[in-house]
Amino acid sequence: MAGCHNSQMSPEHPISINNNGSATVRQHEVAREQEYVSALYERLDVLRERTQRQLDEVLAQGGSGGTHQNRSERDSFAGMYAERLGRLWGVENGLCFGRIDKTDQTALYIGRIGLADDDQRRLLIDWRAPVAQPFYGATPAAPMGITRRRHLQTKGRTVVGVDDDLLDLDGLTDEDVATLNGEAALLASLGARRTGRMRDIVATIQAEQDRIIRSDLDGVLVVQGGPGTGKTVVALHRAAYLLYTHRERLARRGVLILGPNSTFMRYIDQVLPSLGETDVLLSTVAELYPGLVPTVRERPEVAEVKGDARMVQVVARAVRERQRVPRKPVDIRLDGHTLRLDGRALEAARNRAARSGRPHNEARAVFVRHLLNILARQMAKQLGKGVIDDDELAGIREDLRTERPVKAALNRLWPYTTPRQLLVGLFTSRERLEYAAGGLLDAAERELLLREPPRRGEDWWAPSDVPLLDEAAELLGDIDPAVLRAGAWFAEEEQALARAAAQDERQHQLTYAREVLELTGLAEVMDAEKFAARHLADEVYLTTAERAAADRTWAFGHVIVDEAQELSAMDWRMVMRRVPSRSMTIVGDLAQTGSSAGARSWGDVLDPYVAGRWRQETLTVNYRTPAELMAVAAEVLALVGPGLSAPTSVRETGARPWAASPADRLPGLVAAEVAEGGRTVVIVPETGREKYGELVTGTVPGAVAMPGAAALDAPAAVLTVAEAKGLEFDTVIVVDPEAILGESPRGASDLYVALTRATRRLGVVHDGPLPGALSRLEVHRIT
Repeated sequence: MAGCHNSQMSPEHPISINNNGSATVRQHEVAREQEYVSALYERLDVLRERTQRQLDEVLAQGGSGGTHQNRSERDSFAGMYAERLGRLWGVENGLCFGRIDKTDQTALYIGRIGLADDDQRRLLIDWRAPVAQPFYGATPAAPMGITRRRHLQTKGRTVVGVDDDLLDLDGLTDEDVATLNGEAALLASLGARRTGRMRDIVATIQAEQDRIIRSDLDGVLVVQGGPGTGKTVVALHRAAYLLYTHRERLARRGVLILGPNSTFMRYIDQVLPSLGETDVLLSTVAELYPGLVPTVRERPEVAEVKGDARMVQVVARAVRERQRVPRKPVDIRLDGHTLRLDGRALEAARNRAARSGRPHNEARAVFVRHLLNILARQMAKQLGKGVIDDDELAGIREDLRTERPVKAALNRLWPYTTPRQLLVGLFTSRERLEYAAGGLLDAAERELLLREPPRRGEDWWAPSDVPLLDEAAELLGDIDPAVLRAGAWFAEEEQALARAAAQDERQHQLTYAREVLELTGLAEVMDAEKFAARHLADEVYLTTAERAAADRTWAFGHVIVDEAQELSAMDWRMVMRRVPSRSMTIVGDLAQTGSSAGARSWGDVLDPYVAGRWRQETLTVNYRTPAELMAVAAEVLALVGPGLSAPTSVRETGARPWAASPADRLPGLVAAEVAEGGRTVVIVPETGREKYGELVTGTVPGAVAMPGAAALDAPAAVLTVAEAKGLEFDTVIVVDPEAILGESPRGASDLYVALTRATRRLGVVHDGPLPGALSRLEVHRIT
């Protein structure tokens, strides 16, 4: 070991020791760490059993007996114990992954959660605790009181290896020096095959990542980084860190994490549970409007218009169009009497409602009350009552309110309107669209928005409609549910939607019940439907995430937006409503912007909301994409914009990117990659999704051509660029790059994204000529 003392150690990077020369020492160190790790798992088992008993005792009370307070307290305790049990089970894999040896000769073990014995002596330090920060941030130049950082590699509950980073060699004792071991823990993690789900990086967080993760909660933090720099995992670990550090502040309001598509959300959904956090709402932007899952695929140019900030005024005008009053008097015939509302009365009622500052549906009460007062006085005069007092006037007014002709006239003059009704009316009527968008959108843009009315059972909504619905909901306000049920205006479509929502809620509760029973080990002794029914009857305890998902007006304590460069101006308005405190983490890469409505600069996006109050961190190291592959992508990056720099890759694999033609060779090439193991994705242009999907799935066993969980679990999947965004695979085969370049004004960004999804191998398949940026790819030889 004397040679170790002579090794040069840079101020920033520690020595990583690999003591291959002493298998006995290595085995001894592994055995010693195994003993401690086994004790930690024994403690974890004790806590699980204890929590399980507490949950069983609460559930055993059962039934719907007792007072409402008793039932509420019981469900709260059941939810608390179930959540705690979920956390304890979520940290099973890699419970303890590190140790730091301090200069005072003490050692601290670092893991996914904190553990203590019954005497409250610390056995395991939560990775988010301040005392654990040196595990990620210490360097030889600033060792932070640490002499050695040890990484533990585990498989299940077994320690299979130890790696040591030396931070202060002079501070080690002779005994410590004799036990040094080391391997490249980070590179070993990077080289592992993909599993179809994102793994946490809690054991290998790098110093630049740790600084961002532990950044202050308040304000808006932008994390800009190229492909493979770890933006997403940094954002997820930041969520876990903030919940740990600011639990009291965030537990009540919760944390929202937004991603680009449902496949991506499924890809990351196990990261936070593995870090001990089970109550964070994961959603796409398109899922932020409760009760609606938009499925319609629309042309990019249509989405671009809907995402434009001008649509704020278009929607506002569409609401005002529902408040227009006729120029001619409105006559109401009632029991031989004719009551008249002239233009002056109607204008006065509308102006009074507008001055109230209330949303449309709530301002209707002001409008209606003003007109009912006028009608009541007319009726009193026609009945020959002369001067009447306020009580008598109120009586006549209430009698008129219930008369069908009066209700019909008032509903025509100022109708209750839902956001869906407003947009359907707007997009299916040339006249209404001209009124709302004239002078804001040109004729060609208005034509893009026009659609046929929805048919019964037809999927009609696209993701770009969601922020417009949200905008409309803000301007329209709520409607009394009793009015919804009783009003003749309440359309059959809305009733069907309400029934479907109720059915979805019942199915959600049943699914949730099954998950809870499986988690708690009660699946074989309790029926899920009965469990769900009991909880529905007893006003079941809902987690913060569940309550927030059902409430459009929920204000979150912190919001994290991933692939944020894709959000339109209208998307940002909707997101900002969810976080009035403006406590946010925004993650993205402007060079990867694929949406025509997406961001061109962070200032353009944020200055309208937090001008001068946002800060930016930049990630520059590519941990995912090998250097050979990144060199190809860098050529395409030059097409995105001059002066853009690709992140620096930390590793090489020796696998050279290749090109092959014609495209009918694709199935054989995919099959060959699948045989190598890991996950393979075929990224195709939007116009070729059906053609190439059928070609691959028809010949490659197990291959799929759809987004979602199936794409993550299959050995090979066919996806478009948008569907693959944010994901990573062992092998990527890009088909028809020329078509990808030409499909949108941001085609170069799309191709850049496609080329940077791979962790091992990259191929390009084409029929026509290759784009110039890819002309140097090696030709794939038939073997």
